[in-house]
Amino acid sequence: MRVLVVEDDREVRTAVAEGLRRAGFAVDEADRWARADLQIAVNTYDCLVVDRMLPDGDGSEGLHRLRAAGTATPALLLTALDALSDRVAGFARGADDYLVKPFAMEELVMRVRALSRRRGQVVASVLRNGDLEVDLALRTVRRDGVLLTLRPKEFGVLELLLSAAPAAVSRSTLIEHCWDEMADPASNVVEVLIGRLRRKLGDPAVIHTVRGFGYRLGPE
Repeated sequence: MRVLVVEDDREVRTAVAEGLRRAGFAVDEADRWARADLQIAVNTYDCLVVDRMLPDGDGSEGLHRLRAAGTATPALLLTALDALSDRVAGFARGADDYLVKPFAMEELVMRVRALSRRRGQVVASVLRNGDLEVDLALRTVRRDGVLLTLRPKEFGVLELLLSAAPAAVSRSTLIEHCWDEMADPASNVVEVLIGRLRRKLGDPAVIHTVRGFGYRLGPE
């Protein structure tokens, strides 16, 4: 899942971005709304994390303009403004969730994860395909009952493939949702990760290459 963090305070922005990356998200950053507007126009995000007090205006106003233009990407507003009227105003301008500073990183991660899933179709908390089981809440993967250890990005790719199964997922879609804007689309990062994921999942193979397109998960 790919998230855009819009926060002008470098220390806060870095902490939020790193916390989300440790949780397996691909994260892009912006320090003002004008920059965020450009990123939203060219990238696909599963969630926006937006500070209200930005150098070029109120983040909720920028969000309101996005909604008016038809952008439905879920958004969480970060703010030091904790009055009921401030929260109501944020929701009225298109926020899906609201978190008051200071906040616990664990709570932010769980809220962003919940919002990110709203972008696509609703999925069960436990996904299964054959003898493969992925618990999205506990962030665990089992194959034939055996607990496997995956890195956060490996988990993210597997979740995307499993959610789409039996349909194939294009390589470009994997890049858009599981890597940030620093990833080079021409590099072999997807192929390397898929190879590593296949080895961890073991035999018989459950991830198959769709030549010239991407990958699908399921029986041969």
